Amino acid sequence: MDTIIFDMDDTLYDQSATFKTTCKKVLNISLEDSELDNLYLLSRKYSDELFDDQTAGKITMKEMHIRRIKDACADMGIEISAEQAVEFQNTYVQEQGKIELFEEAVQLLDYLAADKKQLAVLTNGAEDHQAMKIKQLKLNKWIPEDYLFISGAIGHAKPSVEAFHFIEDKLDLTKAKTIYVGDSFANDVVGAKQAGWQAVWMNHRHRQMPEAAVKPDKIVYSAKELLDLFLES
Repeated sequence: MDTIIFDMDDTLYDQSATFKTTCKKVLNISLEDSELDNLYLLSRKYSDELFDDQTAGKITMKEMHIRRIKDACADMGIEISAEQAVEFQNTYVQEQGKIELFEEAVQLLDYLAADKKQLAVLTNGAEDHQAMKIKQLKLNKWIPEDYLFISGAIGHAKPSVEAFHFIEDKLDLTKAKTIYVGDSFANDVVGAKQAGWQAVWMNHRHRQMPEAAVKPDKIVYSAKELLDLFLES
């Protein structure tokens, strides 16, 4: 493969660690680790669903932030106010200023850069917020600034094929020699396969395979397995 493109959130770093810290600081309830894991997965589900409505202009960014945590909590019988949801989002953003790449992701990026692979990132989200995380993770150490693509900046969001075509034009890549790596089946695997790329599903949350016509080319269950996949290829 000549080109490897990565999702960022919960693919190159552990997004749940930030979420769990925020829960402990904001929610007035004691939750077991398993309950925190479940709440995190629910919040990601609602986040993905509401993101489409937000990008379509059906709801505001603030409404998306409030509803994704309120709805996730409601599914677990936890009631929080809109004010608590706003506090949750503000604390969450502060905690995201402390994120770090998986150790194995650092090793993988070092390896791929040394091997002269073309590297890029395609991440969904608001430009300023995602740019803050890109800076915190120091991704420009391995990836040129022009190859760090944010949906809010390019005007197209995963899984729309337009997002992937936008990158094809910018990178002048060869579809058959391109791999996309991401944790979201719907956004990353489906989107990449519809564009004609290969897809690696970073399924470290052990989500169940959806009933879908498309399948990932490879599934890995940890950052270590992702590193090993490329070292062995």
